[in-house]
Amino acid sequence: MKIDAVKCGGVLMIILALMAGSAWAAWTWQANAYGRQLADKDAAYQTERTNLANANSAQILSEQGKRVALEQWLAASDQAHYRALTHARTNQDRMRDRLATTELRLSVLFDSTAAIGSDRMQAATSSRGVVHGIIRAQLDPAHAQRIVAITGDGDQGLIALQACQEYIRFLKAK
Repeated sequence: MKIDAVKCGGVLMIILALMAGSAWAAWTWQANAYGRQLADKDAAYQTERTNLANANSAQILSEQGKRVALEQWLAASDQAHYRALTHARTNQDRMRDRLATTELRLSVLFDSTAAIGSDRMQAATSSRGVVHGIIRAQLDPAHAQRIVAITGDGDQGLIALQACQEYIRFLKAK
């Protein structure tokens, strides 16, 4: 049998057309499937990034809130510390002024046994008080001023120490 070349060419063209059509259909279907997969992956990636950004924003807001609370506490603590220092300085200034105007005199107590003779009697009696055994000596005003300055420095140191201890307690509570 003789196969006609034209018929064979036509069948071949139909087969080639069907193969090209099926290749194009497969290619299109595969491109759509991969496109959907890429779109799904892109959406999942964007969701993940959005969730991370939201978590970071929440953490930043939390830290800012903590910082604001700490700043407010420090401001209040600083004001209390300043008031305590001002009060201590005012008291020290008043005492220094009272010492300068002789309204106030600092004195020291002597050991009463040092003033007693061998017969256990007081060597001298004081007309200023009725309590036996208390002997006082007034300090020089300059020495009294130095003592007031030293105690003022000590008061300021104690106030600063209390402020530091409050800060440490605050940090431990956090």
